[in-house]
Amino acid sequence: MSHKDHLSLNITDILVVKAQGAAAAVFQLIDEENEASINETDIWKEDTKSICNINGDIEFDNVNFNYPSRKEASVLHNLSLIACAGQITALVGSSGCGKSTCISLLLRYYEPQLGQIMIDGRPITDYNVKQLRRNIGVVSQEPILFGMSIYENIRFGKVNATQAEIEQAAQEANAHNFIMQLPDKYETLVGERGIQLSGGEKQRIALARALVKQPSFLLLDEATSALDNVNEKIVQETLDRACKGRTTIVIAHRLATIRNAHQIYVLDDGSVIEQGTHEILMAKKGGKYQAMVKHQQMEKIDDNIDDMMSMQKVQEEDEKWICMLIF
Repeated sequence: MSHKDHLSLNITDILVVKAQGAAAAVFQLIDEENEASINETDIWKEDTKSICNINGDIEFDNVNFNYPSRKEASVLHNLSLIACAGQITALVGSSGCGKSTCISLLLRYYEPQLGQIMIDGRPITDYNVKQLRRNIGVVSQEPILFGMSIYENIRFGKVNATQAEIEQAAQEANAHNFIMQLPDKYETLVGERGIQLSGGEKQRIALARALVKQPSFLLLDEATSALDNVNEKIVQETLDRACKGRTTIVIAHRLATIRNAHQIYVLDDGSVIEQGTHEILMAKKGGKYQAMVKHQQMEKIDDNIDDMMSMQKVQEEDEKWICMLIF
């Protein structure tokens, strides 16, 4: 065996050992006893109350939660909030304050250690998980698209959806027009992770997938934060239309996108520290929300100045180049 072969073998051995170690950690986590784990027999049974025709309030009542893998780190502390039926409720706060955890609990990926979550006045545990999730549409920051056709990617939201339902969802998501301009229209392959589409197009396909099942509840987890200004405007206008008549929870980093929310909850360290409309929170002197908005406004001004300076520099360089050509 040559030195090169020996070196390659050693590198392969190292990668295998690392993979085995990672796999062991994953299986240990899976096997770990979780006091707040969901009883699989209970949640998947079909004889619980159907949620098909419900569009009620969502209420978090003194919810306490920590992740099974980090039991010593409490994520939510006596969290209480209400997302009223048919209205837009926004959750804002710094990274790690518990916003996305609220969505995970609402989807019943986890159960709270204390407190309860209710829908239409009933504990969320009264509802069948399959029915619950069929009535919740989710759009996240980074949409997950598969290397299949646009049609198939939208159909993941409702596996028995008809062509008419898929096209209707695409129209609601402001995606139908750009799809019809593609050579293969709905049969266009998007590539792995939607690489053939722009960021705005991917988000609109993801929204169509969420809307094809006509959900009662819509969860938007920083759905526009990864987009540029042009695509953000297009997608945000589409989301605003999709939210009408639906109980919507929005997690937002760019606070300008939730100015029109019916209620805004400011979270810090897993608890609600402020709540109200945009106008009420902006009137609170020294408040967390007010400070966050002002900080983002200053960042936007700085970005605009940087853009203007960059454009000016390019223009000056062009003028110098023209002068060199002339003289």
